[in-house]
Amino acid sequence: ALFLSQLQKDLEEVKELLTNATRKRVRDVLLAEKHKLEMEIKNQPPPKPKDVAEEEKSSLGGYTVKINNYGWDQSDKFVKIYISLNGVQKLPAENVQVNFTERSFDLLVKNLNGKNYTMTFNNLLKPISVEGSSRKIKTDMVLVMCKKKREEKWDCLTQVEKESKEKEKAAYDTADPSEGLMNILKKMYAEGDDEMKRTINKAWVESREKQYKGDIPMDI
Repeated sequence: ALFLSQLQKDLEEVKELLTNATRKRVRDVLLAEKHKLEMEIKNQPPPKPKDVAEEEKSSLGGYTVKINNYGWDQSDKFVKIYISLNGVQKLPAENVQVNFTERSFDLLVKNLNGKNYTMTFNNLLKPISVEGSSRKIKTDMVLVMCKKKREEKWDCLTQVEKESKEKEKAAYDTADPSEGLMNILKKMYAEGDDEMKRTINKAWVESREKQYKGDIPMDI
């Protein structure tokens, strides 16, 4: 819920910047970021009813950590996600739970060194077989095995990643070399935090002011 709240705040700020932006390229950057944020918000899991969430929280106890680091690989039949967790092999097997759907999975590791760990993947790139998917506990690692419904190569893990890559490729596929710097700035803006966005926006405003004064006779 906290992550979703941050995404919504980012989206509000982007919309506010859009109302003030007049340059087409800057508007393009902002519109791309707006679309990206809207997709991320859309792909967040729905909030659980309060009583269910409270019940889960009380049954878990301790501090819950969201896992962000992972590695992944694939074979013809499986997509494999590797999550490093020191000492996980010492836990009872029932403390490591993975729930699969056709296009998602979520991992819960309970009471590892006094903490709980969670990881959620929504909108997987392609459908998986719930029955054929599983998890394996290895030394200092959990391996999540997603069984592909069709034996085909995945270019990435989620639909959001695919859309992000396609937008980035479209931005760089330009015959005009003069747009190279602007494309780099777009990438920095799209991937940057709030401070980065404010810095780029401030630089843009200042350059416009100089241009109006005649200090920089160029179109940015």
